[in-house]
Amino acid sequence: MYYVCYHLSKLGWNVMPTARNARGVDIIAYDKDAVNYIGIQVKTLSKRSPVPLGNSLDKIIGNYWIIVVLNGDSQDAYVLTPDEVKNGVHKSESNGKVSYWLQPQNYELKQFRESWHRLSESL
Repeated sequence: MYYVCYHLSKLGWNVMPTARNARGVDIIAYDKDAVNYIGIQVKTLSKRSPVPLGNSLDKIIGNYWIIVVLNGDSQDAYVLTPDEVKNGVHKSESNGKVSYWLQPQNYELKQFRESWHRLSESL
């Protein structure tokens, strides 16, 4: 999450992480005039893997989702909108229980990789 805050700060956003494991977005950011606000959901993965989304798509909130995949000493970040996350969802059913996942092939796309500029488009 702090890696994402660092990038947002470099783009000119004022950044405030929310309480860990609180319901809602992970980061609130606003522009220098406090006119434009965005809410960001961050998912960090220790390796290339599907992003668990839970048992309901109602939890896909905020203005952007940023998926950070750790690769040893480096990391890759993917910037998506909630609609792009929902469009890439894979639904699993096991023993009558439903779960949703975002598969790597649906977030590891060129248009999302290191696309920090998309956040500035909100200004």
